[in-house]
Amino acid sequence: MTLANDPATPRSPGAAVQRLRAICTALLAALILLGLSWELWLAPIGRGTLALKVLPLLAAVPGLLRHRMYTYRWLSLLVWLYFGEGVLRATSEIGLSQHLAVLAVVLSLGLFIACTIYIRLRLQPAAAHKA
Repeated sequence: MTLANDPATPRSPGAAVQRLRAICTALLAALILLGLSWELWLAPIGRGTLALKVLPLLAAVPGLLRHRMYTYRWLSLLVWLYFGEGVLRATSEIGLSQHLAVLAVVLSLGLFIACTIYIRLRLQPAAAHKA
């Protein structure tokens, strides 16, 4: 087996994987910006302490930029919390908060789908190698 075919040798990600990383990063940044602007300026509840909810999302940024599969996996689970909050607030609030909540739902779903596709694309070479 040559070094180029060795599964332990790191390979640069393909173009589709690079695009999906960019999409995931953009959706994550949008969700972070939405959470901060929503809770601090646009429609704050209380003293803005709910803006701290974006901290777990900030922890995912370095892993996404480094193509860490583990980060994409736990982020695809974490976004369901933001989806749930968005659904809850979209059905219980009115006005601007309701619209922001719908946007959070859309961003969360988009991020989940992008992370899932990214994970599948990254696992395809490993599955092909096993076969």
